[in-house]
Amino acid sequence: MNAIQALTERVSVAQLTGPDLTPAEEDSLFLAALRAADHAWMRPSRYLTVRGDDRAKLGRLFLESAPDWQTLPDDKQAKLLNMPMRAPLIVVAVCTINDHPKVSREEQLMSTAAGVQNMLNAAWAQGLGAIWRTGEVAYNRRIAEGLGLAANEEIVAFVYLGRINAAPKPVPELPVADFVQSWPLKSS
Repeated sequence: MNAIQALTERVSVAQLTGPDLTPAEEDSLFLAALRAADHAWMRPSRYLTVRGDDRAKLGRLFLESAPDWQTLPDDKQAKLLNMPMRAPLIVVAVCTINDHPKVSREEQLMSTAAGVQNMLNAAWAQGLGAIWRTGEVAYNRRIAEGLGLAANEEIVAFVYLGRINAAPKPVPELPVADFVQSWPLKSS
């Protein structure tokens, strides 16, 4: 698959299964992520991999980090416990935010986000499925601490990766003209 095809046809895939990614497939994902735009070469991104039995430990962390988790209904508890089991590999994209006179916190977060997008595109180009997940688990400080993140680090994404286990959804038709305008804008 060529680069333009991968970029224009990629869709998120939530139905993922094994076998596990090969070391070469994984390396290509991280090499792609490390090519993200990075003002001042700050290298704010790092990635944690979670696989095998460690996914159950991550599910336990999700559950026990929820506010008042003991009082959650059983189905909500089961959902949190089982979230990491939806893919054979989960990559936690972490942004290390440092003070810099020219590079804002937002730029550092965007660099990590760009790395995640590169990873999604690289997965698709290799015939792998991936989906970027956030939600409450990504913004929960107790989860960040449970993953060993420092006070100046934030979770940008949980990237679920694996082999595609269902027909991917169709690529949406998005007319470019609906999203692109010349500036200055002309009034009607």
